[in-house]
Amino acid sequence: MTVGAHQSRRLSVVAPYSYRTDPAVPAFPDDKALVVFDGVCVLCSGWARFILKRDRDFVFRLTTAQSPLGQALFRHYGLDTETLATNLVLMDGRVYGKLDTVAAVGLRLGGGWRLLSMLRFVPRPIADWLYDRIARNRYHLFGRYGRCVLPEPQWRERFL
Repeated sequence: MTVGAHQSRRLSVVAPYSYRTDPAVPAFPDDKALVVFDGVCVLCSGWARFILKRDRDFVFRLTTAQSPLGQALFRHYGLDTETLATNLVLMDGRVYGKLDTVAAVGLRLGGGWRLLSMLRFVPRPIADWLYDRIARNRYHLFGRYGRCVLPEPQWRERFL
């Protein structure tokens, strides 16, 4: 199952901080934005490294979608925990999925990276179609690690 347009819209209407009241979601510090990414996907892990290298103000924490927290968040938001067809970004209690994750990260990174926030103006059907095609073929196009990649020592404190 891939994340369809219905699920993408669902993410945007969930009440802020709804995960706090879900007993299935482990408590975690949410004072910073959280990026949930597929830890075995070469493309997704590259995205995580991209964020970490540019996040000079330490505004992001990360976790893999395969982690207990990542799995719980995927279930909380009604997403498939097997295909992991989207990254998630939780920012100020709100959740972003698909191409909106790139826009949200760009906005929070600041500087010239704010231009990535322009992606939110791509019409939803086009953005979702494009994201779904890449997500569905990401292992074939970019590769897959045998297991989740461990963070480099200087970044371990940023992982939940």
